[in-house]
Amino acid sequence: MASSSGALPQPRRGRPGPWPPAPPPQPQPQPLSWAKRTGFQSRVSGESLPSASAPNSGQVPLPRPAEAATDLESGPPARPNSVLPPPPAAAAAAAGNVERQQPPPPPARPRRRDSDGGRPNGQAALPPLPQLQEEEEAPERPARVKYELRDTPGVFPLVVYGFQHYISMVGSIILIPLVMVPAMGGSADDMAAVVSTVLLVTGLTTLLHMFFGTRLPLVQGPSFVYLAPALAIIYSPEFFGLNDNNFKHIMKHLQGAIIVGGAFQVVLGYTGLMSLFLRLINPVVVSPTVAAVGLSFFSYGFTKIGTCIEMGILQLLMVVIFALYLRKIKLFGYRVFLIYAVPLGLGITWAVAFVLTATGVYSYKGCDANIPASNNVSAFCRKHVLRMKSCRVDTSHALRSSPWFRFPYPLQWGTPVFSWKMGIVMCVVSVIASVDSVGSYHASSLFVATRPPTPGVVSRGIGIEGVSTVLAGLWGTGVGSATITENVHTIAVTKMGSRRAVGFGAILLVLFSIVGKVGAFIASIPDVMVAALLCFMWAMLCALGLSNLRYSATGSSRNSIIVGLALFLSLSVPSYFQQYGVHPNGNSSVPAYFQPYNVASHGPVHTGSGGVNYVLDTLLSLNMVIAFLVALILDNTVPGSRQERGLYVWSEAEAARRESAVMKDYELPFKIGHAFRWVKCVGL
Repeated sequence: MASSSGALPQPRRGRPGPWPPAPPPQPQPQPLSWAKRTGFQSRVSGESLPSASAPNSGQVPLPRPAEAATDLESGPPARPNSVLPPPPAAAAAAAGNVERQQPPPPPARPRRRDSDGGRPNGQAALPPLPQLQEEEEAPERPARVKYELRDTPGVFPLVVYGFQHYISMVGSIILIPLVMVPAMGGSADDMAAVVSTVLLVTGLTTLLHMFFGTRLPLVQGPSFVYLAPALAIIYSPEFFGLNDNNFKHIMKHLQGAIIVGGAFQVVLGYTGLMSLFLRLINPVVVSPTVAAVGLSFFSYGFTKIGTCIEMGILQLLMVVIFALYLRKIKLFGYRVFLIYAVPLGLGITWAVAFVLTATGVYSYKGCDANIPASNNVSAFCRKHVLRMKSCRVDTSHALRSSPWFRFPYPLQWGTPVFSWKMGIVMCVVSVIASVDSVGSYHASSLFVATRPPTPGVVSRGIGIEGVSTVLAGLWGTGVGSATITENVHTIAVTKMGSRRAVGFGAILLVLFSIVGKVGAFIASIPDVMVAALLCFMWAMLCALGLSNLRYSATGSSRNSIIVGLALFLSLSVPSYFQQYGVHPNGNSSVPAYFQPYNVASHGPVHTGSGGVNYVLDTLLSLNMVIAFLVALILDNTVPGSRQERGLYVWSEAEAARRESAVMKDYELPFKIGHAFRWVKCVGL
C-alpha cells in the first residue's frame, strides 16, 4: 500500500484552493535588537566592545580611513562622508534581487547617555569639528609640521627655526629664577648669575636628551613642577633668622635635595621601573596633575601685579592680544604674534615703563628710596617707594655691574648640603615630573615621529632627565630639569619638529650663557612684569594639562568625576594644610603670596619625628601631589574600558625593530645602542 500510494498522480493530493494561488510562505527573520539595528557601540564602563572575531554581531562596520598624522591642536581628523557604507535599505535596492522589501522599523526613541558625550543613542556620532586653519598645512603634506623629526633644514631655516623655538618658550626658561632668587634673599648680581646658569644647563641637558634620551625635539629646562617644592624648602623653619649669606646657604640645601631627587629619577628610568609604571599613567592621570601645577600659584599671580596695577594689566593684555586676537595674522609667512607673544608683550610694556620713568611720571616725589620701608617715618613714603620700585625700570643695577663674560661652573655656590627630609620631598616631586614628561613624549611623538616611542625609550628618556636634574643640582639652578610642558604647544605653533633645529638652538643657549650681560639683562625685568607673564604661563600650563583629555572619552561621567574630584581636592586639601595654625593678624616676615609654602612650621601633622612631620606637611600641601594621588588611585580602581580611559598606546619593541623608520627615529647615535641591546628595559 505504501508503494502504491507513492505512485498516485499529483492532482489527487488535495482539493484545489482559491485562485490565484497564494505565494509559498517565507521564513520570517528574527527581529533585530535596537543595538544591532542601529550599529550602536557602547562606551559605558564595564561593557565590552565588539571584536573583529564576532562578524555576526549585527553591527555595521565602519571602514577605517588611511592613517594620517594626528593634529593635537585641532582634534581628531574628520572622516570624509564618502567612506561611510550605504544604509541597509539603499544596499538592498541597489542589489536588484529582492522582490519586495519589508517596511523599515519605526525609529527608536532617542535617549541620552552620559558616556556617549550626551548624544541620543539612536543617532550616529556627530562629525568632529572642522580643523582650525592655524594648524592646517598644504594638502600634499599630511604631517602637521614643516620639518619632521629626522628632516635636515637648510642653513638659514636651521638658524631661524632654532632661534625661534627657544624664543617662543622664553617665559618657561627664564622666569623661574626671577621668582626664586628674591625669595632666597639674593641680590641682582646673584639673579643674573643664576639666569646664566639656567641658560647653560638648559642647553646642555637638551643636547643630552636629543642624543641619549628619547631623541624627540623636546627642550629640557627648569620645570614649574619643581618650583613649589623649592619654595617650600626656601621657607623651611631652619632658615628663619639668617642674616648673612642666606642666598648661598639656602642654595646649597636646594642643590643637595635636587641631586637626591635626580638620582632617584635615574634609578626609576634606567632600571626599567618606569616601563612598569607606564601601565598606571594615562590621560586621566596626567591631565589633572599637570593642570594642578599651574593652578597652585594663584596666590602669587595677581597679588604681585597689584603692586603696580597699570603696568601689570598692560603686560597681561599685550600677551593676551598677541596670543589670541592677532594669532592668525602672518608676516613673511609666519604667525609672528602667536609665536613671539611673550617677548613682544614684554618689549612693549618695558618700553612704556621706560618712557614713564625717564619723563618723571614715575618719580619718588621727594621720598628717599634708599631707606628701608620699615624705617620710613612717613606712611605715604612707605607705600609710594614700594610702588615706585615695582613700576620703575631703573631699580636693578645688574646690567651695569655684571661682567661681559662669565663662565658658570659646577659647585659655584659651594658644596651641596644633603638633608634626608628635603631629599624625600624631591624624590616624590621627580615622580610628578616624570608623569608630566610622559604626556609630552606621547603628544610630541604624534606630531613628528613615525610611531610613538616604546616603553623602553620612555624609560631611557626619564633616566636621562634624572641625569639632567643631577647636573642642575651640581651647577645650582635652584630647580630640577625636566621636559618643559610648553614643548607640544611650541611644535604645533612653529611647525618645527626637527631635532637638529632644537639642537642648534641649544648650542646658542650655551653661547649666550657665557655672555654675562645677557643674564643681567633678563634679571633687570621688573617684578610686576614677571608676575604678569607668569599669570599667562601658568594659565597656559593648566590648559595644556587639561588638553590631554582629548585622548579619552571626554563625555564619560567616569572621567569627568575623576578629573573634577582630583582638581577640587588638589585645591582644598593643600589649603587646609597651608592655613592650619596660621593667625590672620600674625606678623610674619614671609610675604603673603609666599605664605602657603611656609607650611612646615605650622602644619597639622604631629608625630614623634620632626623630619616625618616636615615631609608629610610639605608633600600634602603641594597641589600637584594631591591631584596625582587622587587621579592615580581612582582611575586605576574605577572600572572603565580602554577606549573610555584613553590609555596611551606605546609601540612594541619587537615591532619597532622590524621598521627601519622607527629605528632611525629612536635608536641611539654612533651605534651605541648595539652595545646595550641586552638592556631591553631602556631601549628598542
